[in-house]
Amino acid sequence: MTFTRIIFTLLLAVVLWACVTIFARADVRILESPGGQVGPFLDMFDKVAASGERVVIDGPCMSACTLVLSVVPHERICVTRRAVLGFHAARSMDRRGRTYAEPEASELVLEAYPGPVRD
Repeated sequence: MTFTRIIFTLLLAVVLWACVTIFARADVRILESPGGQVGPFLDMFDKVAASGERVVIDGPCMSACTLVLSVVPHERICVTRRAVLGFHAARSMDRRGRTYAEPEASELVLEAYPGPVRD
């Protein structure tokens, strides 16, 4: 192999690696989320925030799902016309299956949302 061919091959490999790295980053799409327990959502959104991926909310994002707005930087969140965000006060369930209000947790969650969302 000639020196020129080696350089060309290395350059081509670097360009291909760069393309794969850039285009491999996929959007995280929220098409329908009824919510759920806060902990797993916070863990998932922490991972998304660290990954650099963009989030597209393209359908119902209810309850704990809306915490994406508190964790992922706003410049990496896209909200489409089909998005519906549902908010409610925090609540817990006792051993008998009865729900009860959690006013302190509600206040913490509210404070975690960006100002325009709180408004």
